[in-house]
Amino acid sequence: MPNIAYVIAGSEATGGAGLQADLRTFAQRGVYGVGTITCIVSFDPKNNWGHRFVPVAAPVIGDQIEAATSAHDLDVVKVGMLGTPETIATVSEALSRQAWRHVVVDPVLICKGQEAGAALDTDNALRREILPHASVVTPNLFEARTLAGLDSIDDVDGLIEAARRIHDLGPRFVVAKGGVELPGDDAVDVFYDGSDVTVLRRPKVGDERVSGAGCVFAATITAEIAKGADVADAVATAKEFTHRGIEGRIASHLPFDAVLPA
Repeated sequence: MPNIAYVIAGSEATGGAGLQADLRTFAQRGVYGVGTITCIVSFDPKNNWGHRFVPVAAPVIGDQIEAATSAHDLDVVKVGMLGTPETIATVSEALSRQAWRHVVVDPVLICKGQEAGAALDTDNALRREILPHASVVTPNLFEARTLAGLDSIDDVDGLIEAARRIHDLGPRFVVAKGGVELPGDDAVDVFYDGSDVTVLRRPKVGDERVSGAGCVFAATITAEIAKGADVADAVATAKEFTHRGIEGRIASHLPFDAVLPA
């Protein structure tokens, strides 16, 4: 029987992020990928490549989850972009219907293309309804600062403090990612398991964020856990795999590159 990993996330039409990047990562890490689409994001080439966001109707999301969980014995899931309070409620209720060995949450707090008020409602709903399900959460610097309630994160010590605060919200494991946004020559992430902190470093590859890095990182963790790895080893593998993907990045007509893991 193959190892199976499940993802509930948005579709990103150019292929660089979202469900497309998740399923590609699952395949590259040697697991069978099953996916549920929560929303559709397409960049608008006529409007400076701004985001166009279309939510999938909540009953359709529920139908997808029902089909996936009925067809397969799923116990590891990654949750990515959800996008609306209605979607969050649907996914939270579905997660509650069964026991999960691990729920890996990539906490996309701001859904570009939404009005600010709608985004705030989504942020609050995600904290309230999705984070309690999470065993592993992988916030980037902005998300870590927001979830931790910090005004700023300027160094590794600040990243560690954010990870500790986020752990207090319920997740058993926190990976707070500094990426290229912290000063220094290294892209630094911290892994906190409730007692010990591990600092993960790889040299920065350029100074710009690359589309899909967070998706690939969380999807790799999910795939490795599905294969039986413990969370610490899965995080270390994800750090290296994502770094290689950033080194092999793919360019397009978009104003930014995308991760190309191999």
